[in-house]
Amino acid sequence: QVQLVESGGGLVQPGESLRLSCTATGTIYNINVMAWYRQAPGEARTFVADITPRGASSVADSVKGRFAISMDNSKRTITLQMNDLKPEDTAVYSCLCNAQSTGDIWDQYWGQGTQVSVSS
Repeated sequence: QVQLVESGGGLVQPGESLRLSCTATGTIYNINVMAWYRQAPGEARTFVADITPRGASSVADSVKGRFAISMDNSKRTITLQMNDLKPEDTAVYSCLCNAQSTGDIWDQYWGQGTQVSVSS
């Protein structure tokens, strides 16, 4: 099984920065991709950014130029650096990992989510 441990959420003012981290633990043979999604109150969950172990990454248009994703392969950890935060970035941010675990099974695993609130 694979577990994802997230950290770094909190309450900040508009224009400030936060850094989220997500570490994948457990029995992991391979990772295909890790990603961040977010869900604002009353809205559907949406894609924020993803990255592969080879470093290929993408970022949603809504956060392009403000958010950046990176991965430390040795630690199976991804980081989402969020700059110039806006009130519309307020959401629960969840980490996703597509990995090969026991029984050679590929599956998607989700973290428990971390709250990011942007308010003056």
